Formats: sequence, C-alpha cells, structure tokens
Amino acid sequence: MSINIKKAASAALMAAAALTASAQDTQSGYFVEDFTYRYLLNPAMDNSKGFVAIPAIGNIGFNLRGNTSLTDVLYNVDGRTTTFMNPGVSASEAMSNFSDNNRIGFDTRINILAAGFKAFHGYNTVTIGARASAHANIPKSIFSFLKEGISNQDYDLSGMGATGMAYAEIALGHSHRITDEWRVGANVKFLVGIAGMDLDLTTAHLSLMENSWNVTTNARIHASIKGMQYKMDHNSHTGLDYVDGLDGSFSAPNGFGMGFDLGAVYTPKMLPDWQFSLAVNDLGFINWQNDILASTNGDKTFRTDAYTFNPDDNAPNSFKNEWKEMRNQLESIYQLESDGNVGNHMQPLNATFHVGARYTLPYYRPLKFGLLNTTRIAGKFTWTDFRLSANVAPCKVFSAGVNLSAGNLGCGFGWIANLHAPGFNLFLAQDHTFSKLAKQGIPLSRNASFTLGMNVLLSK
Repeated sequence: MSINIKKAASAALMAAAALTASAQDTQSGYFVEDFTYRYLLNPAMDNSKGFVAIPAIGNIGFNLRGNTSLTDVLYNVDGRTTTFMNPGVSASEAMSNFSDNNRIGFDTRINILAAGFKAFHGYNTVTIGARASAHANIPKSIFSFLKEGISNQDYDLSGMGATGMAYAEIALGHSHRITDEWRVGANVKFLVGIAGMDLDLTTAHLSLMENSWNVTTNARIHASIKGMQYKMDHNSHTGLDYVDGLDGSFSAPNGFGMGFDLGAVYTPKMLPDWQFSLAVNDLGFINWQNDILASTNGDKTFRTDAYTFNPDDNAPNSFKNEWKEMRNQLESIYQLESDGNVGNHMQPLNATFHVGARYTLPYYRPLKFGLLNTTRIAGKFTWTDFRLSANVAPCKVFSAGVNLSAGNLGCGFGWIANLHAPGFNLFLAQDHTFSKLAKQGIPLSRNASFTLGMNVLLSK
C-alpha cells in the first residue's frame, strides 16, 4: 500500500466526505424522554412505547470528530483554494493550526431494520444493520517537514497511523427492571466482517548526512480484505522493492465476531430526583479469516544518496528541484515488504463507555439536567468528552434538549428535538453544531454531526 505522506493530511480529512446517509448514536438524546434510540447508548434504557423503524430513514445522519479540519489544510490564496504547502501561506500561519497529533475519525451505523417492543417482563429491541469506523492520526512533525523543508539534520516523523473496519451486525436487546431502584439491560451482537485495516507507522527517523540520508523505519499494515494481495514496486533511489498498493478482486464476508452492550440505571429511593447510569458498548471482536500483512520486519535502516543539494539554483540538483523530488518519493520511505496472507487476525471493536447523572427539578418535573461522560477506547485515537445538558418534556408528544460539551477534541454545542405523537416519531439532533460547509458540502468544523429519524410508534 503506497504511503504518500505528502497527501496524507488531505486524504485523512477528505475521508469525512465518504459519509452519506448513515446513522450515529447521538449523545444529545441520552437524557431525553422517549428518544427512540436511547437503547443504542445504554441498553438498560426503555421507552414508554414500542416502535418500528421506517426502512432507510429510521435513523440517518453523519458524524465527524477530530482536532483538525479541512480549514487547517486548505487555504484561499488569491481567490483560489490551495493547500497549506502553497508559498502564499506562511509557515507560522500553517503550523499554528496543527496539534502535536492531528486526529480525525468517523463512526457510522446504518439501521436497515429496527424495532422495539414490550414483552418478557421488559423492553426488547431487534436491530439489523451495517457499521463502519475509520480513524487517522498524523503527527505535526510530518506537516512541518513538508511545509518548512530542510531546517536541521534530524527529523522524527514517527507516529502516523490509521485504523478502520466495516461489518454487518444483528443485535438482540433486553432491558429489565430487577428492583424498584435498579434497571439493567444488554445487547448481544452477531457480527459478519466485511473488511478491516490497521496501519501503524511506528518509527520514521531521517538523518541528513553530508552526502546522504540515513533512514530508520518500523511499520506494519494489516489489510483484512478477502481476495486482495499486495503489489510491489521498485525504488530506484534505494534499490529496494516495496509494497505499492493492493491488487485482486474484493469479496465478502471475511470473518465473524461477537459483541456485547451492557448497561444499568440506578434511581435511589432516598434521592428520587436523581438517576445514575452506566453503560459499556461494543465489547467484542472480529476474527478476520484472510489477513495480508506488510511490514518492515522490525527496525529497518538504509542509506540513500539520491538527494544531494547544490546551492546553485540553476543546477539540476538545486535545493528546489531535489526537495520537490524527495517529497514525491516519501511514499516509499517505509520500504514495507509483503509477508503474504497470514491467516486469521483478531481485531477488537472500539469500546465506548457512558457514565451519566440526571437531576429532575422538583418544582417543574418535566425539566431535567444531565451530565454525561462519553469515552471511546480506540488506542491512539481514544477520545473523551463531558456533556452538560438541559432537557424538557413540556407535553406528552414533544421533548427536547440542549447541551454543552468539552473534551480532548474540543468544545461544542448540541441540541435535539423529538416529536413522538401517536403513531409517529420524528427527531432532529446535532451533537456538534456546525454553521459552514465547503463547496462540496463537507462541514468545515473540526467536530460536526447531524441526525434525523422517522419511526412508527406502537400503541404500547
């Protein structure tokens, strides 16, 4: 797989454009009365009525999450859209927008069929759908290297990585009150793997000597894609063959797995205005049956004299010409070798924790305040936020909420409006409100989301 570092920032950010009609688990609905899909956030939660999702529009939307955005990479110079590498963008301006580690990711869920109903002394749900997630991390040192050029003798470009998976799931859920104070619930999920990838560029250290570059790398790529294999290319500068893409005919499925959601809700008798809740979602794994591995097989060190710089601007190997050539060759710097199909590869799901506390205003009980902490465990792509909300249900057919969030990926404002009239449910929500879109319709905010859904409500 070609590792084109020059384009990595734009590629990671443009991944957001792949989001079309795909559902997400909106945190803004966690404390909202009769929000149809609360069971996706905490399987112990129920609703006063059952529901049947309208196929394809029961729960749709998009979700972007990260600490960098398109506006950090793309600029307007002389009326034209260009990248941060344009000479018209100063290095200080460009670098001020990047963090030490620049992350962006998305998680999607398409509910093909979904239903909830009361039976077996509790609330039950059935969900059939497809899910996908992708996350990327690009260290600031890579942006600096590409923008600022040769400024010292040593460069550490380590830490770049990406991970993703796509799978179908069938989930069966049950929520049950075990005492007057406690309600518990669980979802059991049967997973069918479609494709997965895990890329980790652990080490990339470049040392500029008088007449050559010394390079040390350590990297690996797991591509769990049935029917595919790596194709090789030759780097004339180093004399080594390296992995340069995928070839073959994709087919699915490519593995199976299981997952669990576990939740509990506690309403103490001594504090009837308070409710506490805890849930952990997506505890599980997918066992991929066909996984092709590319790696450096540990630390790999090599020397190249392909890039020598002449102070004469008119020389063929002037700094300008050599620097341009070297940037174009960065995709082969990791020198990954193909280890072929290594058989089974187990990839864990990205577990998510929800911890919540809700307070009901004694003098106006339709008004409730909530504090929710959400943490996604995904290795170097882990994130967490705290969300303070005010939620109101002024009548039987309408509920709504607003919230403020803050976490390691920034701050935001969210809201939800939920209409649950007899026989019909319509909701709109944003966990991270955005105001501006690129010409291609991509949000320019670092965090952005929008969810809507239409469902048929059952009589009980």
